[in-house]
Amino acid sequence: MLTELGSAFALGLAGAGHCLGMCGGIAAALQLGGARGTGMTLAYHGGRITSYTLLGAALGFAAGSIDITAWTMALRYLAGILLVAMGLYIADWWRALQWLERGGAVLWRPVQRWSGKLLPLRHWYQGAALGLCWGLMPCGLIYSSLAWAATAQDPGLSALMMLFFGLGTLPAMLATSFGAGAVQSLLRRRGLKIVLGLLLILSGIWTLYLTISHGNHGEHSSHGQQQEQMDQGHGQHHH
Repeated sequence: MLTELGSAFALGLAGAGHCLGMCGGIAAALQLGGARGTGMTLAYHGGRITSYTLLGAALGFAAGSIDITAWTMALRYLAGILLVAMGLYIADWWRALQWLERGGAVLWRPVQRWSGKLLPLRHWYQGAALGLCWGLMPCGLIYSSLAWAATAQDPGLSALMMLFFGLGTLPAMLATSFGAGAVQSLLRRRGLKIVLGLLLILSGIWTLYLTISHGNHGEHSSHGQQQEQMDQGHGQHHH
């Protein structure tokens, strides 16, 4: 469990450059750290992280409601592949997750129309509502993180994974809201992206290795049971 939560936090942190590119300008434009101060900023980011957590719980519940061994194994393989893909995406070595963003843009349009009615932000609850909408933004990083969290097949763990992902995005987003240039430049460093990307790739490879070895072990045990049954049958036949 600690591995999943650590990977989720690293994923949010590693996606800092991506977050700044997609949402940072919006956060700054909304003047979340401006005249209305800290309360509005925290309400917005609280809403955003809550939306990730709730979506994680819903997907974890949906994935866990199918109790078939082959389905569970397929989800574990998917988790490993997604971690590798996200690591490559963050390190800027392979941008395949962008197709998720193109698909998500269709879902985002009605949400965007509704969220536009909340502007300009005057009360903290408007900031929180806008943050809740932002969880559905067409972002390959968010969508693939949600798919990966669903592979836990447990609403509680999936929700926790997305909570930690959201907390990982906070340093970059708060730095934008409050205009902390030094934090932004640190999070945008190429070296940091590569290190975090490599950690996610290794985590994905480890997940795949465990899944393969678990699958092989399951096959061996089932063969052993079949052999045992055959031996018992032969014994009864001789009697």
